[in-house]
Amino acid sequence: MSRLLADSTTRQMVLGSALLLVAFLAAWQWAPGLFGIPPFIIPSASTVWERFLEMMARDRLLFHTGITAMQVGVGFLLGVLLGIVCGFALGMSPSAEFVLSPYILALQIAPKVAFAPLFIIWFGYTVYPKILVCVLIVFFPVMINVLGAVRALDPDVVRLARSFTANRLQVFWKIEFPAAMPPLFAGLRIAATLAVIGVLVGELVGGNIGLGYLLAFGEGAGDTAGVFVTIIMLTLIGIALYGIVVAVEKRVLHYLPARARLNT
Repeated sequence: MSRLLADSTTRQMVLGSALLLVAFLAAWQWAPGLFGIPPFIIPSASTVWERFLEMMARDRLLFHTGITAMQVGVGFLLGVLLGIVCGFALGMSPSAEFVLSPYILALQIAPKVAFAPLFIIWFGYTVYPKILVCVLIVFFPVMINVLGAVRALDPDVVRLARSFTANRLQVFWKIEFPAAMPPLFAGLRIAATLAVIGVLVGELVGGNIGLGYLLAFGEGAGDTAGVFVTIIMLTLIGIALYGIVVAVEKRVLHYLPARARLNT
């Protein structure tokens, strides 16, 4: 019975989301004309669709989307790995946290846009500056969540494991690592929404390929519809990455209730 109720609720939510999308597209199509908004300010949905087809045929839209998606994926993975390692290292070593946390905080406070020109000077107009900016943006939320989880771990649990002759690696693998999983995936959700921004910043500052390049080109040419197409493609990349994180979270944290996963 509960299974049927859950399926019915899911269908209602999907239907509600689909109706909301239809309403949004209808408003986008006809509202600008009704309110006298010129197309160079807000083009209609059909105009954006036509521009999308043109960009697919003439502007290599899929190629530029693939380049940006690749950079987002690589930057996200590297930032996550770095955040996990630093989070566990600082959480398990209070002295290291005391020494390094001011510098990590300063790195986070510094505007990431300011690093993009510096990375371009160092590495040229390659994929590396975009990936590095993405890594910087992704790193901090992952590191903070892992660090907080390690800090919040009950020390009595660790002492109990040690009393049963568990070594340091066993304590980490059996207690600390599983305890950090829910906060880690909360950080991954945040990082997934920021990864696209990091790559876009790098492409806008110094890119000759990628969606950031198309965005800058469209802005310079006054191509509002093209800018809308580029923004939509960037949004789709972010949604896809976020969906992957949610799917992996459901597989890894399958032992938690769905509400508990959403509240992490």
